[in-house]
Amino acid sequence: MHARDLQWIDTFTAHLTNERHLSPYTTKNYHRDLERFGRFCQTSSITSWKKLNTHDVRAFVASEHRAGRNGRSIQRYLSSIRTFYKFLIRENVAVNNPALDVSAPKYARKLPKTLDVDQIGGLLDIKSDDPLACRDVAIMELMYSSGLRLAELVNLDVQDIDINDEVVRVTGKGRKTRVVPVGACARKAITKWLGLRDNLASTDEKALFIGHRGQRLTDRAVQKRMHRWGLKQNLSEPVHPHRLRHSFASHLLESSGDLRAIQELLGHANLGTTQIYTQLDFQHLAQVYDKAHPRARKKHKDKV
Repeated sequence: MHARDLQWIDTFTAHLTNERHLSPYTTKNYHRDLERFGRFCQTSSITSWKKLNTHDVRAFVASEHRAGRNGRSIQRYLSSIRTFYKFLIRENVAVNNPALDVSAPKYARKLPKTLDVDQIGGLLDIKSDDPLACRDVAIMELMYSSGLRLAELVNLDVQDIDINDEVVRVTGKGRKTRVVPVGACARKAITKWLGLRDNLASTDEKALFIGHRGQRLTDRAVQKRMHRWGLKQNLSEPVHPHRLRHSFASHLLESSGDLRAIQELLGHANLGTTQIYTQLDFQHLAQVYDKAHPRARKKHKDKV
């Protein structure tokens, strides 16, 4: 693969950032996947993107499978290659998309792990007037109330929250905005935090959630604080931001059964992404059935 061809990977990731407005994390993943694919092309003596064919992509999949990569990782590689080739075709660098008809090895899709209602209650039962503790309660209440992604939460500005209208305006993937309801407990926690925030905020800082130095919180800072609170509140399960989002979706589905509404609240582009929570819901119902139904319980075999 010629160096000028490999430079298209950088051009593509710049396109993801500047035109599609994807997050730095997502862009980084695309770049890493395509660099791996580019190295395979070099060792396979493929000289340009235009000359690459379906057989070459299948050979890449096979080599990754032999190297021990699981089906989930290979599926992500293929998704990155397909999206990359859509861009190359648009730029007249390639004519066909060689990854369209290539499938990854099957894999068991992991169900997202959630906290149950009692665990959520235990996590959020924090009685403290310390400003940073109040901020953390507001963060966790809002994430569970409105199902936000971590990146969406840290990018919130004060003006995005409307306590009177009981909503938050969220900027999600691809800079798409959605308006999500904010529950009573979250509104109470955010109001308390806003009363303390100005004493910490740097001049002209717009971020809703800030650190002790007065500047916008980072993703990593939120992850660390949430993990720490999980330990402090004696939860048996690890606590992280996406777990609260999963819990929000799972608990809402249990109560409402309205998958379309949950799709909109989560900001999922495809309903298929949201449908993973129906499996969680069924899993919960199956457990209840096994425990409660008199004919479902396992009985000891009669002694002979």
